[in-house]
Amino acid sequence: MKLTRLLFALFAGAAVLQAAPGKTADAAFEAVAKTCLDDYLRLNPEYATQLGDHRFDGLLTDYSPAAIRTKVKTMRRHLAALAGINHPQLTGPNRVDARILQLNLEAQLFYLTELKSQDWDPLSYNSSLADSIYLLTARDFAPAADRLRSAAQRLAGISAVIAQAKANLVNPPEIYTQTAIKQLTGAIGFVRDGLDPLLAEAPALKAELAPLQARAAAALTEYKEWLEKDLLPRSKGDFRIGADLYRKGLRYTLASDLTPEQILARAEQELETVTQQLYATALPLHRKYFPDAGASAETDRRKVIKAVLDHLASEHPDNATVVDFGRQTLQRCTDFVRAHDLITVPDTPIEMIVTPEFRRGRSIAYCDSPGALEPNGKTFVAIEPTPSDWPEARVVSFFREYNNHMMGDLLVHEAMPGHFLQLAHSNRFQAPTLVRSIFQSGTFIEGWAVYAERVMADAGFGGPENRMQQLKMRLRVLCNAILDQKIHMAGMTKEQGLELMMQRGFQEEGEAVAKWQRAQLSYTQLATYFVGAAEHDDMRAAAEKKWGASFNLKKYNDLVLSVGSPAVKFVREEVGL
Repeated sequence: MKLTRLLFALFAGAAVLQAAPGKTADAAFEAVAKTCLDDYLRLNPEYATQLGDHRFDGLLTDYSPAAIRTKVKTMRRHLAALAGINHPQLTGPNRVDARILQLNLEAQLFYLTELKSQDWDPLSYNSSLADSIYLLTARDFAPAADRLRSAAQRLAGISAVIAQAKANLVNPPEIYTQTAIKQLTGAIGFVRDGLDPLLAEAPALKAELAPLQARAAAALTEYKEWLEKDLLPRSKGDFRIGADLYRKGLRYTLASDLTPEQILARAEQELETVTQQLYATALPLHRKYFPDAGASAETDRRKVIKAVLDHLASEHPDNATVVDFGRQTLQRCTDFVRAHDLITVPDTPIEMIVTPEFRRGRSIAYCDSPGALEPNGKTFVAIEPTPSDWPEARVVSFFREYNNHMMGDLLVHEAMPGHFLQLAHSNRFQAPTLVRSIFQSGTFIEGWAVYAERVMADAGFGGPENRMQQLKMRLRVLCNAILDQKIHMAGMTKEQGLELMMQRGFQEEGEAVAKWQRAQLSYTQLATYFVGAAEHDDMRAAAEKKWGASFNLKKYNDLVLSVGSPAVKFVREEVGL
């Protein structure tokens, strides 16, 4: 008995000695992560507010050359500390989160030292202007008086940001300066009037805020004039970032093992496959809508698809009705998900709004979910009206694209069970560090939303008419990836881009023109939809193969959403697929 106890004690002691390095590595990583993330949020205070960390709500980002150098030194110091950790000894979520942190630290260095958008992108300063104030007003995270005091500090700092922008910006692309000018019109109005709801709750602060608002509005007005009269005439830069920067940036944006060449080849191959699926879906509808067309009319694949899409496009909202129609559609999506038990639906508030003017110019709709550190906040789904300077024909064309059926697919993507639902699940994930909450994968998030469109269409949402829009949207996703890469790596022209979108993607002229503008204002992000969707499809196929007859869609979807929003390859690792 004594020998047995002795052997047991020795065995237990050995187990403790073997486990100790793992615990030490975890503790070391968690300490490095905490210091690193504290620095990151302090240096990016607007993002901290967005996330729900309100320690820095009165601060604005410092864009001075000295501050940029400090950021670079800080990121390199944290990378060195991270390299000193025994990564094989990490356990639990830390195993993945250490790689996520390293990738994002490297990404920050790339953006600051190689891409250097602070030198040529006037839009990169807008998060510190009206948007920094808007973030304090959008959600009730603190008493109105507290948020107004933070707003007062930020209003006082706007002039410094403008001065830094003027000093830094050299030869931006024309489209960037033009878009910044348009957004500033809304920014000036918001600085003047956007605090009114909070001031109604804390009227004693009106006297303090009024002069700060006036000075900030005047500074923004003067800045807008500077952009128009000084910077715009010398905005001759190329919006294409070039093959080398694009290839590097794509690695950080996607966190995928796919190369640009593999992405392009797969996208172009799937473009043909999805077109054939679209034709097969269109044929019965063509016979329904055009019974007298005859069999000969069905042989032209493009004409059949276009005829059906044109017919479906005839019913569409307009600028006056699109937001209310969006609310009704969101309710239909939510009811369908619940009725078909596709995914667990969280009890999280959501509101449909019109896109604030200072955030316009990039897409028709977006999902503004509360930050991972603000789990009780409301989600906003914003819908953007068409620009006021568009001719009537282009406006009609745009809303033919976003017809009643396409709005169904759009709200699936942006809200239910797309971004809104996925991010509500993601915000519930907890780990020893906040790495996964702060550095979410856009590829996973956008890929899930595209995958959600497929889930809903497969379940019968909206019938074959919605399936037409889902497949058309999949074509758009493919065109996005091709467009994004060929613009920046191969010099694709506007004419070539519009031909791709309108001929191969069946897009209306208004949508294609708007997407061309967005493509000029972004790099690598448009690839996230296709790469993410392809990786989600591959993960789902792996689960179906592994689980066989026991595969359950809701169980699978809930499992995938249970680990936050890391890149898909990390999700597969975490859930065993």
